Amino acid sequence: MTLLPNLPQNTALLDLLREQGVPQEHGAYVYEGWESHTHPDLVVRLEDLAPHWPVLATFGMPVLAGKGIAAVVAWGTGVLLVRLPEAPSELLELAAPCPPLTDPGQGWYSVCPWQGKLPSAESKGLLSLLVRHALSYAASLSEDDSIDWQGRPVQVPSALSGKSKGRRPAKEKGRRGRRR
Repeated sequence: MTLLPNLPQNTALLDLLREQGVPQEHGAYVYEGWESHTHPDLVVRLEDLAPHWPVLATFGMPVLAGKGIAAVVAWGTGVLLVRLPEAPSELLELAAPCPPLTDPGQGWYSVCPWQGKLPSAESKGLLSLLVRHALSYAASLSEDDSIDWQGRPVQVPSALSGKSKGRRPAKEKGRRGRRR
């Protein structure tokens, strides 16, 4: 089972993960009912880079999504796959490619989640920014305007008839000049 929606924008990723996925109920390497394909330290790293963001278990892989569209995948021990409109900053160390997703023109890039050449705080800051950019970009690929980029329902204000917007109706109790 996957929590990542089966949307056209997710098809290539879901096909690849489904092909590698192995259902597994018990054992040391189980992730939400599937054989884990991601080291636990990398799962923690992903959670640190996007605190308070739901991690979707998808065929044994942790995935972040914007508006239900995959944006970041933690893979193996040292790969973050990020969906971006352009290649990541040259400051960031790239990781091993993950064909066919990282083939030219596919919109996915492999980045090292540890960035050993940068100081720890700078590495985390750059990667957090990259993850937010990937989430925002993925959300922009959605055609669903009923949810925000985090997947929450959009609240549409009801039409106010002839009254100025943003004003609350006055309560009758306790107001000056009330009728007696």
